Amino acid sequence: MANFEFLKNQKEYILFANAAIEAEKVYATSPAMSAVGSRKALELAVKWVYSADDSMQMPYKDNLQSLIHEPSFRFSVDYHTWGKLPFIVKLGNLAVHTERSVSAGDALMSLRSLFEFIEWVDYCYGLNYEERYFREEEIPRERVIVDARKIKEQESLLGEKDAEIEKLRKKIASMSEQFTASKEQNQQSRSFEPEDISEFLTRKRFIDVDLKQLGWKFDGSDADVWEEYEVDGMAGVLGQKGYVDYVLFGKDGLPLAVIEAKRTSKDPNIGRKQAMLYADCLQRKFGRRPMMFTTNGFETYFWDDQTSPQRRVSEVFGKEDLQRLMNRRTERKPLNEIPINDKITDRYYQKEAIRAVCGHIEQGFRKNLLVMATGTGKTRTASSLTDVLSRGGYVTNVLFLADRTALVKQAKDDFKNYLPDMSLCNLCSSKDDKTARIVFSTYPTMLNAIDECKTKDGLPLFTPTHFDLIIVDESHRSIFKKYRAIFEYFDAYLVGLTATPRTDVDRNTYDFFEMEDGVPTYAYDYETAVNEDHVLVPYYNYEVKTKFLEEGITYDDLSKEDKERYEDDFAEDGYIPDFIPFAELNQFVFNENTVDMVLQDLMERGIKVQGGDLIGKTIIFAQNKKHAEFILERFNQLYPQHKGTFAQRVICDDAYAQTIIDDFKQPDKEPRIAVSVDMMDTGIDVPECVNLVFFKKIRSKTKFWQMIGRGTRLAPYLNCVDGINGEYTGKKYFIIFDYCGNFEYFRQKPNGMEGNDTKSLSENIFGKKVRLAAAMQESTFAEECYQEWRKELVTECNAQVLALNTELVSVRLRREYVEKYRKLGSFTYISEGAKGELIDHIAPLVYMNDPDEYAKRFDNFIYGMMIACLEAMPSFKYARKQLCEIAASFEKKITIPQIKAKLSIIREVNTDSYWEANDILVFEKTRRELRDLMKFLVDDAEPKKRIITNLTDPVIDTTEGKQLDPAYDFEDYKKKVNRYVNEHGNSIVIHKLTHNIPLTAGDYEELERVLTEELGSKEDYKREYGDTPFGLLIRKIARLDHDAAMEAFSAFINDASLNQKQIAFVRKIINHMEQSGYMEDIKELMKPPFDKPISFVKLFDAKTRTALMKKIIEIKENAVNIVA
Repeated sequence: MANFEFLKNQKEYILFANAAIEAEKVYATSPAMSAVGSRKALELAVKWVYSADDSMQMPYKDNLQSLIHEPSFRFSVDYHTWGKLPFIVKLGNLAVHTERSVSAGDALMSLRSLFEFIEWVDYCYGLNYEERYFREEEIPRERVIVDARKIKEQESLLGEKDAEIEKLRKKIASMSEQFTASKEQNQQSRSFEPEDISEFLTRKRFIDVDLKQLGWKFDGSDADVWEEYEVDGMAGVLGQKGYVDYVLFGKDGLPLAVIEAKRTSKDPNIGRKQAMLYADCLQRKFGRRPMMFTTNGFETYFWDDQTSPQRRVSEVFGKEDLQRLMNRRTERKPLNEIPINDKITDRYYQKEAIRAVCGHIEQGFRKNLLVMATGTGKTRTASSLTDVLSRGGYVTNVLFLADRTALVKQAKDDFKNYLPDMSLCNLCSSKDDKTARIVFSTYPTMLNAIDECKTKDGLPLFTPTHFDLIIVDESHRSIFKKYRAIFEYFDAYLVGLTATPRTDVDRNTYDFFEMEDGVPTYAYDYETAVNEDHVLVPYYNYEVKTKFLEEGITYDDLSKEDKERYEDDFAEDGYIPDFIPFAELNQFVFNENTVDMVLQDLMERGIKVQGGDLIGKTIIFAQNKKHAEFILERFNQLYPQHKGTFAQRVICDDAYAQTIIDDFKQPDKEPRIAVSVDMMDTGIDVPECVNLVFFKKIRSKTKFWQMIGRGTRLAPYLNCVDGINGEYTGKKYFIIFDYCGNFEYFRQKPNGMEGNDTKSLSENIFGKKVRLAAAMQESTFAEECYQEWRKELVTECNAQVLALNTELVSVRLRREYVEKYRKLGSFTYISEGAKGELIDHIAPLVYMNDPDEYAKRFDNFIYGMMIACLEAMPSFKYARKQLCEIAASFEKKITIPQIKAKLSIIREVNTDSYWEANDILVFEKTRRELRDLMKFLVDDAEPKKRIITNLTDPVIDTTEGKQLDPAYDFEDYKKKVNRYVNEHGNSIVIHKLTHNIPLTAGDYEELERVLTEELGSKEDYKREYGDTPFGLLIRKIARLDHDAAMEAFSAFINDASLNQKQIAFVRKIINHMEQSGYMEDIKELMKPPFDKPISFVKLFDAKTRTALMKKIIEIKENAVNIVA
């Protein structure tokens, strides 16, 4: 009897019985169709479980992947059995699209796994359960007629229509109460043993399927994968044989790559030398050296030792991708011979940037960073670089990443102009062809596309080597944390573009691109662009400090009239506050006088166009949505003649915000003034923008300079009028109105204060649970009650790891850690290293499937309070106060039944004994009992009502035209020293050194200050120049003045006793001293170029030789010794 034949008599399983029976029946005829059938039978069986068991929660999608990964399902199924289900799904998907890639062994494993799952279903829910075992010999051997085309179209062996299946499912659902009730009893009274499959077999099956999913074929006339391929001459020893785990062949019959697979517990690079020896053997046999992969199933390394060093990759490459890499060995051209198209980039610095990246790539580097001031043509440079690398044979497909859809669209439009012959795709739009040469996308869209986009054959479209070049726009943002997976998945050259690199400890742009801090591949700063090349315009800053925005509103400082208004506006239940903090202004307190002053300053002092009749394009950076709306209200009140469209707000909540931005970009369209809340701080290019109003505090250096960048672009044809220069054509500068002390802040703190990465609630809670579980390992918590709680914590953490969908690329890239912590035993003892792995690699992946956000926030708060208590952190005092306030809030709502039921626990929080105990188990009890009540406090978080007042806001200070120092320093120490010397050649100290004049103590101190304080530190000097005296260094860089050198040796040149050959020799010394600044060692006189045609010793007598050497030493010592 066939393995699934028993299902015929089980009427309750009619939903999936026929599918399972058919899958086994067609095995002998078509293993591929059997795999399709197994997948369909699994899908129906899983849906049967969801219908029959009330404890199952439907996921957000009802596709098979989501169904099997939903935690309520996953944790119900036996751990070992569940682990086999993804294989059934993966193989079935593969079979639908590439029939011949499914071997009989693969299909057999799929049937075995399906049988085991159905056996588990019967064990839990069956009316007549008995232990059964899958027997290969029972599979029907007779061949049957199979309509593969029809089966593929339906992705099923069944003829039933969806409506019939749905009808059967509903019938099962009607009996769900009975099935659910009997499940627990069945599991206690019955036994179920999953089949044990060896680690080697499982690993091999999965590697095989992974290769097949990439399109590799293991059998048939067009097979291109050979396993255990025999080679001869290992390590150059004739007759010594070896067996390659996998050899991947190209269409030409030549090997493209070898794969050396190691055990999962071993470093894959143990097999590196072995792979090299295999490659040597294959090269001798076929005349072409294959590329090499080494893998342990978790980590994979790729090495083409003809072109680059070994590097880690996300997985083995597909056939077309490997062939393309093989072809590039011969197709690549020297990049310095590829001309740069002047029609795309014609500015010198853009060409220098392109050449710098090309040179970096040719040296073997794969990551590059271009730091270029906003408005200097980063996108244009990137498109020209794409053109050069494409024509040079280095790249075919390119990915351009930006963090907003508006920037993606803008970049695509620019590339279309620069590279009209290239096919382009905006991945954020469903209309474009995804197979285009250049793809433009946001980060989340690309991350989803990796998992979801397929070719017509059902293979992944965006393979790890699909893109040869990834351009990262504004690469100071979004590249860290969550979206780093994109860069780990793709094996491509990276080029980052930014005007404002970050140097935070946890978010360092230079570290990400593997650069030294401050030394990108190429840098072009704002100051050079403005002052030397005039490709950007400077800013003129007008800073105003008002008393309210700087200090807040103090009642006692107001005039009599303003006090009356204050009392009317701020009195509440008879209470009048003495003081309104400045932080509350423009949050919920809005002062008409302050906003009116800002708007009037703009309209009177701002740069105008159209002969002075119209304010130029202006961005007002507002603090929040209410603030932006209030600014608009006041503008329309002050300037009703503009009819309400002259100034418009741009906030993310507005449905047509992008339309307003597009209109603002048009020189002759309204709005003239855009009041923006975060949407126009970065990335928006409007050359006609001539006024910026900073009406909010900024503390991020990156954001501050990005905002300034909105005004830097040239507008050569713009007719402007302002109060300083009168009327002129061509934007000369732009005005920044600053009312919130931003320029003053960055004068005092040039590096500002960057925010930390935000973590999801799920990530935070997981990380805190891990920290608590690690703390519970100490002897202090040896009591059973604490260890029981620790067991709960680690079980919950382990469950979240088990719930991860291993099909997602972000999870696959952390497979090593995911597989490790899927085992509950890994949590028995959490070492510091394990704690780091869980927090750094697992926590960002997990998700809490709890829809109650307020409960999760309370979990996060209490877990944090526990940690603060255990580690005696100052934050514990604040947490205690906050929990007492929460309890007090509950006590005001005892009419809510759920709160009243927990009143004793709520009251306990505000007792002394509760806090004297300081017991984390008591805190845990509080968390459990109160977490579900937090939603009842949501109403208490209502924002304060908006207060509009009109008080005189005195101006306490104004500053104009006081610019900041350069924001970014891109030169390394040596370059800074050279630049300083070249720019300060007329300073007294450098003049003395170049003119052979001894230094005084004061001169030396100034030189030391410049070299070890102004340009860098003592450590910088020591690292670059060792013990070289300061004076000699400057002399070497600045050289010795010609006239000073001639003067020093004049006694010899004018000596009538010297002949022509001797004078020529002296001139040779003078020339050396001019070029080198001094002579390091007298022995150099015995070496080239001084040894020919006649040596120093033979040419001069002893007296003259001594005099010459004394003079050479004196010139050197004049740069070292100090005179009084």
